[in-house]
Amino acid sequence: MKRVDHVGYSKQFIADEKHIEFHDKRLWELRTSRDREVHGIAEWEELRELASAIKEHTLTNLAGYLEEFERNATANGVIVHWAKDAEEHNRIVFDILSKKNAKLLVKSKSMLTEECEMRPYLEDRGITVVETDLGEQIQQLDDQMPSHVVVPAVHKLATDVAKIFSEKLGTDPDENDIPALAEAQRQATRPLILNADAGMTGCNFAVAETGGITVCTNEGNADLSSNVPPLHIASIGIEKLIPKLEHLGVFIRMLSRNALGSPITQYTSHFRAPRKGGEMHFVLVDNGRSERLAMDDFWYSLKCIRCGACMNTCPVYRRSSGLSYGGVYSGPIGAIINPTFDLHKYSSLPFASTMNGSCTNVCPVKINIHEQIYKWRQIIAEKHELPFVKREAMKVAGEVLSRPKVFRIAIQSADKAVATLPRAVLYNPLNVWGKQREVPAAPKETFRDWYLKRSKK
Repeated sequence: MKRVDHVGYSKQFIADEKHIEFHDKRLWELRTSRDREVHGIAEWEELRELASAIKEHTLTNLAGYLEEFERNATANGVIVHWAKDAEEHNRIVFDILSKKNAKLLVKSKSMLTEECEMRPYLEDRGITVVETDLGEQIQQLDDQMPSHVVVPAVHKLATDVAKIFSEKLGTDPDENDIPALAEAQRQATRPLILNADAGMTGCNFAVAETGGITVCTNEGNADLSSNVPPLHIASIGIEKLIPKLEHLGVFIRMLSRNALGSPITQYTSHFRAPRKGGEMHFVLVDNGRSERLAMDDFWYSLKCIRCGACMNTCPVYRRSSGLSYGGVYSGPIGAIINPTFDLHKYSSLPFASTMNGSCTNVCPVKINIHEQIYKWRQIIAEKHELPFVKREAMKVAGEVLSRPKVFRIAIQSADKAVATLPRAVLYNPLNVWGKQREVPAAPKETFRDWYLKRSKK
Protein backbone atom coordinates (compact mmCIF):
# COMPACT_ATOMS: atom_id res chain seq x y z
CA MET A 1 0.00 0.00 0.00
CA LYS A 2 1.47 3.30 -1.01
CA ARG A 3 1.86 6.03 1.58
CA VAL A 4 0.41 9.30 0.38
CA ASP A 5 2.41 12.51 0.13
CA HIS A 6 -0.03 14.39 2.34
CA VAL A 7 1.08 17.86 1.25
CA GLY A 8 0.77 16.95 -2.43
CA TYR A 9 -2.54 15.18 -1.89
CA SER A 10 -3.91 18.13 0.06
CA LYS A 11 -3.07 20.49 -2.82
CA GLN A 12 -4.65 18.12 -5.30
CA PHE A 13 -7.81 17.67 -3.21
CA ILE A 14 -8.25 21.37 -2.49
CA ALA A 15 -7.86 22.18 -6.19
CA ASP A 16 -10.94 20.10 -7.01
CA GLU A 17 -13.98 22.07 -5.84
CA LYS A 18 -16.40 19.20 -6.60
CA HIS A 19 -14.65 16.93 -4.13
CA ILE A 20 -14.36 19.63 -1.47
CA GLU A 21 -18.04 20.55 -1.70
CA PHE A 22 -19.17 16.92 -1.60
CA HIS A 23 -16.82 15.98 1.25
CA ASP A 24 -17.75 19.00 3.34
CA LYS A 25 -21.48 18.54 2.76
CA ARG A 26 -21.46 14.76 3.36
CA LEU A 27 -19.61 14.97 6.65
CA TRP A 28 -21.70 17.88 7.88
CA GLU A 29 -24.78 15.77 7.12
CA LEU A 30 -23.32 13.09 9.41
CA ARG A 31 -22.75 15.73 12.08
CA THR A 32 -26.30 17.08 11.87
CA SER A 33 -27.74 13.54 11.83
CA ARG A 34 -25.72 12.86 14.94
CA ASP A 35 -27.14 15.96 16.62
CA ARG A 36 -30.72 14.91 15.87
CA GLU A 37 -30.15 11.47 17.36
CA VAL A 38 -28.36 12.52 20.52
CA HIS A 39 -30.77 15.36 21.25
CA GLY A 40 -33.51 12.75 21.25
CA ILE A 41 -31.94 11.06 24.27
CA ALA A 42 -32.60 12.99 27.47
CA GLU A 43 -29.79 11.22 29.32
CA TRP A 44 -27.15 11.70 26.59
CA GLU A 45 -24.81 13.78 28.77
CA GLU A 46 -25.18 11.23 31.56
CA LEU A 47 -24.20 8.51 29.09
CA ARG A 48 -21.12 10.53 28.08
CA GLU A 49 -20.10 10.93 31.71
CA LEU A 50 -20.65 7.24 32.35
CA ALA A 51 -18.78 6.12 29.22
CA SER A 52 -15.84 8.39 30.06
CA ALA A 53 -15.76 7.10 33.64
CA ILE A 54 -15.88 3.44 32.52
CA LYS A 55 -13.01 4.02 30.12
CA GLU A 56 -10.96 5.91 32.70
CA HIS A 57 -11.50 3.18 35.27
CA THR A 58 -10.55 0.47 32.77
CA LEU A 59 -7.40 2.24 31.60
CA THR A 60 -6.37 2.90 35.20
CA ASN A 61 -6.66 -0.84 35.91
CA LEU A 62 -5.80 -2.10 32.44
CA ALA A 63 -3.31 -4.82 33.37
CA GLY A 64 -5.82 -6.60 35.60
CA TYR A 65 -8.63 -6.43 33.06
CA LEU A 66 -6.36 -7.71 30.27
CA GLU A 67 -5.43 -10.72 32.40
CA GLU A 68 -9.11 -11.34 33.21
CA PHE A 69 -10.00 -11.11 29.53
CA GLU A 70 -7.26 -13.59 28.60
CA ARG A 71 -8.38 -16.06 31.30
CA ASN A 72 -12.00 -15.99 30.23
CA ALA A 73 -11.26 -16.07 26.49
CA THR A 74 -8.95 -19.05 26.99
CA ALA A 75 -11.61 -20.81 29.05
CA ASN A 76 -14.00 -20.26 26.11
CA GLY A 77 -11.61 -22.08 23.78
CA VAL A 78 -10.01 -19.03 22.17
CA ILE A 79 -6.25 -18.95 21.60
CA VAL A 80 -4.93 -15.61 22.91
CA HIS A 81 -1.73 -13.97 21.66
CA TRP A 82 0.10 -10.84 22.86
CA ALA A 83 1.85 -8.47 20.45
CA LYS A 84 4.08 -5.69 21.75
CA ASP A 85 4.22 -3.87 18.40
CA ALA A 86 3.07 -3.92 14.77
CA GLU A 87 5.84 -6.23 13.61
CA GLU A 88 4.99 -8.83 16.24
CA HIS A 89 1.27 -8.57 15.44
CA ASN A 90 1.94 -9.20 11.77
CA ARG A 91 4.29 -12.08 12.51
CA ILE A 92 1.75 -13.74 14.81
CA VAL A 93 -0.99 -13.46 12.18
CA PHE A 94 1.33 -14.85 9.51
CA ASP A 95 2.35 -17.77 11.73
CA ILE A 96 -1.32 -18.64 12.43
CA LEU A 97 -2.10 -18.58 8.72
CA SER A 98 1.04 -20.51 7.77
CA LYS A 99 0.25 -23.34 10.18
CA LYS A 100 -3.09 -23.76 8.45
CA ASN A 101 -1.54 -23.34 5.01
CA ALA A 102 -3.96 -20.45 4.44
CA LYS A 103 -3.41 -18.46 1.25
CA LEU A 104 -6.61 -16.37 1.08
CA LEU A 105 -7.64 -14.15 4.00
CA VAL A 106 -10.88 -12.16 3.95
CA LYS A 107 -11.24 -9.45 6.54
CA SER A 108 -13.66 -6.83 7.78
CA LYS A 109 -12.75 -3.27 8.64
CA SER A 110 -9.96 -2.76 11.18
CA MET A 111 -8.01 0.43 11.79
CA LEU A 112 -5.54 -1.55 13.88
CA THR A 113 -4.50 -3.74 10.95
CA GLU A 114 -4.08 -0.55 8.90
CA GLU A 115 -1.95 0.89 11.71
CA CYS A 116 0.21 -2.26 11.67
CA GLU A 117 0.43 -2.25 7.84
CA MET A 118 -0.56 -5.90 7.99
CA ARG A 119 -1.90 -6.25 4.47
CA PRO A 120 1.36 -5.48 2.61
CA TYR A 121 3.26 -7.60 5.16
CA LEU A 122 1.13 -10.66 4.40
CA GLU A 123 0.98 -10.05 0.67
CA ASP A 124 4.79 -9.91 0.52
CA ARG A 125 4.71 -13.42 2.01
CA GLY A 126 2.32 -14.93 -0.51
CA ILE A 127 -1.01 -14.45 1.25
CA THR A 128 -3.86 -12.71 -0.57
CA VAL A 129 -5.79 -10.31 1.67
CA VAL A 130 -9.25 -9.10 0.63
CA GLU A 131 -11.03 -6.23 2.36
CA THR A 132 -14.73 -7.12 2.43
CA ASP A 133 -16.01 -3.74 3.70
CA LEU A 134 -17.17 -1.69 0.69
CA GLY A 135 -15.27 1.46 1.60
CA GLU A 136 -12.13 -0.41 2.61
CA GLN A 137 -12.19 -2.42 -0.61
CA ILE A 138 -12.51 0.75 -2.67
CA GLN A 139 -9.42 2.09 -0.92
CA GLN A 140 -7.58 -1.21 -1.33
CA LEU A 141 -8.31 -1.29 -5.06
CA ASP A 142 -7.13 2.32 -5.32
CA ASP A 143 -3.99 1.53 -3.29
CA GLN A 144 -4.80 4.12 -0.63
CA MET A 145 -5.20 4.26 3.13
CA PRO A 146 -8.68 4.88 4.55
CA SER A 147 -9.47 8.59 4.76
CA HIS A 148 -11.95 8.28 7.66
CA VAL A 149 -12.15 5.87 10.60
CA VAL A 150 -15.78 4.94 9.87
CA VAL A 151 -16.39 5.71 6.18
CA PRO A 152 -12.99 4.95 4.59
CA ALA A 153 -13.78 6.20 1.06
CA VAL A 154 -15.97 9.16 1.97
CA HIS A 155 -13.76 11.51 -0.05
CA LYS A 156 -14.58 9.72 -3.30
CA LEU A 157 -17.44 10.55 -5.66
CA ALA A 158 -19.47 7.81 -7.36
CA THR A 159 -17.62 8.62 -10.59
CA ASP A 160 -14.31 7.94 -8.85
CA VAL A 161 -15.57 4.54 -7.66
CA ALA A 162 -16.93 3.73 -11.12
CA LYS A 163 -13.51 4.36 -12.61
CA ILE A 164 -11.74 2.19 -10.02
CA PHE A 165 -14.24 -0.67 -10.35
CA SER A 166 -14.05 -0.58 -14.15
CA GLU A 167 -10.26 -0.94 -13.95
CA LYS A 168 -10.13 -3.56 -11.18
CA LEU A 169 -13.47 -5.40 -11.32
CA GLY A 170 -14.27 -5.01 -15.02
CA THR A 171 -17.52 -3.08 -14.53
CA ASP A 172 -18.99 -0.42 -16.83
CA PRO A 173 -16.99 2.80 -16.34
CA ASP A 174 -20.14 4.85 -16.99
CA GLU A 175 -22.15 3.06 -14.29
CA ASN A 176 -22.39 5.69 -11.52
CA ASP A 177 -25.46 4.36 -9.73
CA ILE A 178 -24.43 3.75 -6.12
CA PRO A 179 -26.61 0.65 -5.47
CA ALA A 180 -25.34 -0.85 -8.73
CA LEU A 181 -21.71 -0.20 -7.72
CA ALA A 182 -22.32 -1.75 -4.30
CA GLU A 183 -23.91 -4.80 -5.93
CA ALA A 184 -20.91 -5.16 -8.26
CA GLN A 185 -18.58 -5.19 -5.26
CA ARG A 186 -20.81 -7.72 -3.51
CA GLN A 187 -20.85 -10.05 -6.51
CA ALA A 188 -17.06 -9.84 -6.82
CA THR A 189 -16.43 -10.41 -3.11
CA ARG A 190 -18.87 -13.18 -2.13
CA PRO A 191 -17.04 -15.95 -4.07
CA LEU A 192 -13.82 -14.92 -2.34
CA ILE A 193 -15.47 -15.18 1.07
CA LEU A 194 -16.88 -18.62 0.22
CA ASN A 195 -13.42 -19.87 -0.81
CA ALA A 196 -11.36 -18.15 1.89
CA ASP A 197 -9.02 -20.15 4.10
CA ALA A 198 -9.30 -17.70 6.99
CA GLY A 199 -11.30 -14.70 8.11
CA MET A 200 -10.33 -11.69 10.17
CA THR A 201 -12.13 -8.97 12.09
CA GLY A 202 -11.22 -6.04 14.22
CA CYS A 203 -12.84 -5.35 17.56
CA ASN A 204 -14.97 -2.47 18.78
CA PHE A 205 -15.24 -3.65 22.38
CA ALA A 206 -13.65 -6.49 24.33
CA VAL A 207 -15.41 -7.53 27.56
CA ALA A 208 -13.11 -8.71 30.35
CA GLU A 209 -15.94 -10.41 32.27
CA THR A 210 -16.89 -12.74 29.39
CA GLY A 211 -13.72 -12.98 27.32
CA GLY A 212 -15.80 -12.07 24.26
CA ILE A 213 -15.58 -9.29 21.69
CA THR A 214 -18.16 -7.16 19.89
CA VAL A 215 -17.85 -6.00 16.28
CA CYS A 216 -20.19 -3.34 14.84
CA THR A 217 -20.79 -3.15 11.07
CA ASN A 218 -23.46 -2.04 8.63
CA GLU A 219 -22.83 -4.56 5.85
CA GLY A 220 -22.69 -7.92 7.62
CA ASN A 221 -19.25 -8.55 6.18
CA ALA A 222 -17.73 -9.16 9.63
CA ASP A 223 -20.22 -11.99 10.21
CA LEU A 224 -19.33 -13.53 6.86
CA SER A 225 -15.58 -13.09 7.30
CA SER A 226 -15.64 -14.65 10.76
CA ASN A 227 -18.17 -17.47 10.25
CA VAL A 228 -17.69 -18.78 6.71
CA PRO A 229 -13.98 -19.69 6.86
CA PRO A 230 -12.89 -22.29 9.46
CA LEU A 231 -10.37 -19.90 11.06
CA HIS A 232 -11.24 -16.55 12.70
CA ILE A 233 -8.53 -14.11 13.82
CA ALA A 234 -9.42 -10.90 15.66
CA SER A 235 -6.97 -8.01 16.07
CA ILE A 236 -7.65 -6.17 19.32
CA GLY A 237 -6.03 -2.98 20.59
CA ILE A 238 -5.53 -3.31 24.33
CA GLU A 239 -7.48 -0.06 24.88
CA LYS A 240 -10.68 -1.72 23.58
CA LEU A 241 -11.28 -3.43 26.95
CA ILE A 242 -14.33 -2.71 29.08
CA PRO A 243 -14.93 -4.50 32.41
CA LYS A 244 -18.42 -6.00 32.26
CA LEU A 245 -21.10 -7.01 29.78
CA GLU A 246 -23.51 -4.51 31.35
CA HIS A 247 -21.15 -1.70 30.29
CA LEU A 248 -21.47 -2.71 26.65
CA GLY A 249 -24.97 -1.26 26.42
CA VAL A 250 -23.65 2.22 27.21
CA PHE A 251 -21.21 2.19 24.30
CA ILE A 252 -23.53 0.47 21.82
CA ARG A 253 -26.12 3.20 22.41
CA MET A 254 -23.49 5.85 21.67
CA LEU A 255 -21.32 4.47 18.88
CA SER A 256 -23.54 4.56 15.79
CA ARG A 257 -25.48 7.62 16.93
CA ASN A 258 -22.25 9.57 17.22
CA ALA A 259 -20.70 8.13 14.08
CA LEU A 260 -23.50 8.11 11.51
CA GLY A 261 -26.57 9.53 13.22
CA SER A 262 -28.31 6.13 13.30
CA PRO A 263 -29.69 4.47 16.47
CA ILE A 264 -27.57 1.35 16.07
CA THR A 265 -25.38 -0.39 13.52
CA GLN A 266 -27.13 -2.90 11.25
CA TYR A 267 -25.05 -5.73 12.70
CA THR A 268 -23.81 -5.81 16.29
CA SER A 269 -21.98 -9.12 16.38
CA HIS A 270 -20.71 -10.90 19.49
CA PHE A 271 -17.89 -13.46 19.30
CA ARG A 272 -16.98 -15.49 22.35
CA ALA A 273 -15.86 -18.96 21.27
CA PRO A 274 -14.88 -20.87 18.13
CA ARG A 275 -17.60 -22.80 16.40
CA LYS A 276 -17.45 -26.58 16.41
CA GLY A 277 -14.50 -27.73 14.34
CA GLY A 278 -13.17 -24.21 13.92
CA GLU A 279 -10.45 -22.06 15.49
CA MET A 280 -10.58 -18.58 16.99
CA HIS A 281 -7.53 -16.45 17.79
CA PHE A 282 -7.42 -13.12 19.61
CA VAL A 283 -4.30 -10.99 19.10
CA LEU A 284 -3.99 -8.32 21.81
CA VAL A 285 -1.84 -5.47 20.50
CA ASP A 286 0.07 -2.78 22.36
CA ASN A 287 2.02 -0.94 19.63
CA GLY A 288 2.76 2.17 21.69
CA ARG A 289 -0.43 2.19 23.74
CA SER A 290 1.32 1.46 27.03
CA GLU A 291 3.70 4.33 26.35
CA ARG A 292 0.77 6.63 25.62
CA LEU A 293 -0.96 5.44 28.79
CA ALA A 294 2.06 6.74 30.72
CA MET A 295 1.81 10.20 29.10
CA ASP A 296 0.18 12.59 31.56
CA ASP A 297 -1.34 14.75 28.84
CA PHE A 298 -2.25 12.20 26.16
CA TRP A 299 -3.45 9.00 27.84
CA TYR A 300 -7.02 10.30 27.57
CA SER A 301 -6.91 9.60 23.83
CA LEU A 302 -6.98 5.88 24.65
CA LYS A 303 -10.64 6.33 25.60
CA CYS A 304 -11.44 6.82 21.90
CA ILE A 305 -14.11 4.42 20.53
CA ARG A 306 -13.35 5.36 16.89
CA CYS A 307 -16.75 6.90 16.15
CA GLY A 308 -15.30 9.58 13.86
CA ALA A 309 -17.56 12.35 15.20
CA CYS A 310 -14.60 14.67 15.74
CA MET A 311 -13.73 14.29 12.06
CA ASN A 312 -17.29 14.98 10.92
CA THR A 313 -17.43 18.27 12.80
CA CYS A 314 -13.88 19.52 12.15
CA PRO A 315 -13.84 22.38 9.59
CA VAL A 316 -10.22 21.64 8.65
CA TYR A 317 -10.75 17.92 8.09
CA ARG A 318 -13.97 18.46 6.17
CA ARG A 319 -12.21 20.76 3.72
CA SER A 320 -9.03 18.74 3.26
CA SER A 321 -9.99 15.03 3.57
CA GLY A 322 -8.22 12.39 5.62
CA LEU A 323 -5.40 11.51 3.24
CA SER A 324 -4.06 15.04 3.62
CA TYR A 325 -3.00 14.10 7.15
CA GLY A 326 -0.51 11.51 5.91
CA GLY A 327 -1.26 9.00 8.68
CA VAL A 328 -3.65 6.13 9.36
CA TYR A 329 -5.57 8.26 11.86
CA SER A 330 -6.74 11.57 10.45
CA GLY A 331 -8.81 14.46 11.75
CA PRO A 332 -8.58 15.85 15.29
CA ILE A 333 -8.03 12.47 16.95
CA GLY A 334 -5.25 11.77 14.44
CA ALA A 335 -3.56 15.04 15.37
CA ILE A 336 -3.23 13.59 18.88
CA ILE A 337 -2.50 9.93 18.13
CA ASN A 338 -0.09 10.17 15.18
CA PRO A 339 2.58 12.27 16.97
CA THR A 340 2.80 9.57 19.66
CA PHE A 341 4.09 7.22 16.94
CA ASP A 342 6.49 9.69 15.26
CA LEU A 343 6.69 13.25 16.56
CA HIS A 344 8.96 14.53 13.79
CA LYS A 345 6.95 13.05 10.93
CA TYR A 346 3.61 14.34 12.25
CA SER A 347 4.77 17.60 13.82
CA SER A 348 2.60 19.68 11.47
CA LEU A 349 -0.70 17.96 12.35
CA PRO A 350 -1.46 19.73 15.66
CA PHE A 351 -1.26 23.01 13.76
CA ALA A 352 -3.94 21.86 11.28
CA SER A 353 -6.67 22.98 13.65
CA THR A 354 -8.73 26.08 14.32
CA MET A 355 -8.90 25.15 18.03
CA ASN A 356 -12.67 25.77 18.00
CA GLY A 357 -13.34 22.91 20.44
CA SER A 358 -16.18 21.34 18.44
CA CYS A 359 -14.33 18.01 18.43
CA THR A 360 -14.29 17.94 22.22
CA ASN A 361 -17.97 18.87 22.38
CA VAL A 362 -19.09 15.90 20.28
CA CYS A 363 -16.72 13.26 21.70
CA PRO A 364 -18.87 10.53 23.33
CA VAL A 365 -16.20 9.71 25.92
CA LYS A 366 -15.36 13.35 26.65
CA ILE A 367 -11.76 13.38 25.44
CA ASN A 368 -10.40 16.94 25.73
CA ILE A 369 -9.24 16.79 22.10
CA HIS A 370 -8.56 20.47 21.41
CA GLU A 371 -6.64 20.86 24.67
CA GLN A 372 -4.43 17.90 23.76
CA ILE A 373 -3.82 19.37 20.31
CA TYR A 374 -2.73 22.62 21.98
CA LYS A 375 -0.44 20.66 24.33
CA TRP A 376 1.20 18.98 21.33
CA ARG A 377 1.88 22.44 19.88
CA GLN A 378 3.73 23.36 23.05
CA ILE A 379 5.75 20.14 23.04
CA ILE A 380 6.61 20.48 19.35
CA ALA A 381 7.88 24.02 19.98
CA GLU A 382 9.87 22.92 23.05
CA LYS A 383 11.47 20.07 21.09
CA HIS A 384 12.34 22.41 18.20
CA GLU A 385 10.26 20.41 15.72
CA LEU A 386 8.63 23.48 14.19
CA PRO A 387 9.51 24.20 10.53
CA PHE A 388 11.97 27.08 10.16
CA VAL A 389 9.51 29.48 8.49
CA LYS A 390 6.82 28.85 11.11
CA ARG A 391 9.36 29.15 13.93
CA GLU A 392 10.68 32.49 12.72
CA ALA A 393 7.18 33.79 11.99
CA MET A 394 6.08 32.93 15.51
CA LYS A 395 9.09 34.75 16.96
CA VAL A 396 8.24 37.88 15.00
CA ALA A 397 4.55 37.58 15.94
CA GLY A 398 5.49 37.20 19.60
CA GLU A 399 7.59 40.34 19.53
CA VAL A 400 4.90 42.35 17.77
CA LEU A 401 1.92 41.11 19.79
CA SER A 402 3.69 41.70 23.13
CA ARG A 403 4.18 45.42 22.42
CA PRO A 404 0.96 47.43 21.86
CA LYS A 405 2.68 50.37 20.15
CA VAL A 406 4.64 48.09 17.83
CA PHE A 407 1.45 46.15 17.10
CA ARG A 408 -0.45 49.31 16.09
CA ILE A 409 2.41 50.43 13.84
CA ALA A 410 2.56 46.95 12.27
CA ILE A 411 -1.20 47.01 11.58
CA GLN A 412 -0.94 50.39 9.88
CA SER A 413 2.09 49.26 7.85
CA ALA A 414 0.35 46.04 6.84
CA ASP A 415 -2.72 47.95 5.66
CA LYS A 416 -0.56 50.13 3.44
CA ALA A 417 1.45 47.16 2.17
CA VAL A 418 -1.65 45.20 1.16
CA ALA A 419 -3.06 48.24 -0.63
CA THR A 420 0.10 49.31 -2.48
CA LEU A 421 2.61 46.48 -2.88
CA PRO A 422 2.59 44.25 -6.00
CA ARG A 423 1.14 40.74 -5.52
CA ALA A 424 4.52 39.17 -6.27
CA VAL A 425 5.93 40.79 -3.16
CA LEU A 426 3.09 39.68 -0.88
CA TYR A 427 2.55 36.20 -2.32
CA ASN A 428 5.98 34.61 -2.40
CA PRO A 429 7.44 31.31 -1.09
CA LEU A 430 8.00 32.85 2.36
CA ASN A 431 4.29 33.56 2.73
CA VAL A 432 3.13 29.98 3.31
CA TRP A 433 -0.23 31.20 4.60
CA GLY A 434 -0.87 32.98 1.31
CA LYS A 435 -0.41 29.89 -0.86
CA GLN A 436 -4.09 29.01 -0.56
CA ARG A 437 -5.59 32.20 0.84
CA GLU A 438 -6.03 35.85 0.04
CA VAL A 439 -4.89 38.42 2.59
CA PRO A 440 -8.18 39.98 3.71
CA ALA A 441 -8.88 43.66 3.20
CA ALA A 442 -8.27 45.68 6.34
CA PRO A 443 -11.32 47.18 8.10
CA LYS A 444 -11.78 50.90 7.77
CA GLU A 445 -11.55 51.27 11.53
CA THR A 446 -9.72 49.20 14.14
CA PHE A 447 -11.44 48.06 17.30
CA ARG A 448 -9.12 50.27 19.35
CA ASP A 449 -10.03 53.38 17.33
CA TRP A 450 -13.72 52.51 17.64
CA TYR A 451 -13.39 52.01 21.38
CA LEU A 452 -11.50 55.25 21.93
CA LYS A 453 -14.14 57.21 20.05
CA ARG A 454 -16.95 55.70 22.12
CA SER A 455 -15.12 56.18 25.42
CA LYS A 456 -14.82 59.91 24.75
CA LYS A 457 -18.57 60.33 24.35
